Amino acid sequence: MTDEIEIPTEPGAAVDALATHLTATADRPVPPATNRWLGEAEAVARDATSIDLDAETRQKRVRQVATLLESADETDDVVADRHIEAAIQCCRVVLADE
Repeated sequence: MTDEIEIPTEPGAAVDALATHLTATADRPVPPATNRWLGEAEAVARDATSIDLDAETRQKRVRQVATLLESADETDDVVADRHIEAAIQCCRVVLADE
């Protein structure tokens, strides 16, 4: 992984990247309580990538992900933190389109 994570500027691509970044946290050694928040955020993010969702529902899912990420505690893992920060930035891209 390079130092700079590129964040898509197009909302559709940002939703896909959001799910990818949260999936990447699943393999990281994070505390169980934090892992539960991240796992829930990952599941909702994957749901947001579904092609049969309308834009309003997709944005609702991304808002849910953003809320879950705000609730997550520290990970104590630099790689997980970078993926979480990238996921937060992806949420901002999608939600800016509201």
